[in-house]
Amino acid sequence: MYPTLLELGPITLYSYGLLLAAAYLLGLKLAMLRSATRGLDANRVMDLGILIIVSALVGAKLMLLVVDFDYFSQSTERMLSLVRAGGVFYGGLLLAVPVSWWYLRRHRMPVWTACDAFAPGIALGHAVGRLGCLMAGCCYGRPTDLPWGIVFTNAFAAANVGTPLDVHLHPTQLYESFAELGILLILLGTERRGHGFAGRTFWLYMLLYGASRFVTEFFRGDPRGMVFDVMSTSQFVSVLIVPLSLGMLVHLARRGRAAAAAPPRRAR
Repeated sequence: MYPTLLELGPITLYSYGLLLAAAYLLGLKLAMLRSATRGLDANRVMDLGILIIVSALVGAKLMLLVVDFDYFSQSTERMLSLVRAGGVFYGGLLLAVPVSWWYLRRHRMPVWTACDAFAPGIALGHAVGRLGCLMAGCCYGRPTDLPWGIVFTNAFAAANVGTPLDVHLHPTQLYESFAELGILLILLGTERRGHGFAGRTFWLYMLLYGASRFVTEFFRGDPRGMVFDVMSTSQFVSVLIVPLSLGMLVHLARRGRAAAAAPPRRAR
């Protein structure tokens, strides 16, 4: 664990920030490559990608503030620490989706085609970003006796994000990173099979991520916002997203079959 990679006088390079930047750039690059093969305007896609990055950062920090309000409201110093805090991924996703929808509708871009282009990039970026969490010591797991448990020893991480030191913990950062890589492979693989339809890749991503995040939450040991005292905030969001994703996949598949079966319009 190396939360601080380099210190040169007043300049400090943090591993989380570096890997988060790499995550966004890699995700955007993959989205750009996929968009080019789908006939989407490159400039519009770039603008949309930047808008997604900004809204995701804001949304992630806002949800972190909501789920851990008791901690951040105790002092101005803790409130200001939100600037360097990573945030909650679901918060970023939940804000980025409606903002992206607004942008796509405003510029009359094909909504589901664009969403399909971006979905694998989100999975790739998230996989890289979780490595940043591992380096920083945040999003840590519960204590475990399993042989692959990891031990954190960095005092800065303990002071910064409350990482337990000298205790074997579930490597939940790696669990989620590997899950995202698996989702990425599934998304790319299924695009080449079956009868595709616009929106399938995006909603399949939402379905798979919601399911994997629900499971991963059981192994998390960091402070989690709770809903009804029975599940974490992220699990609650997953419970909403999974059936919504299934419903959208069925709806869009039926609409795609109906459009394919409809007789072509006669030219006038």
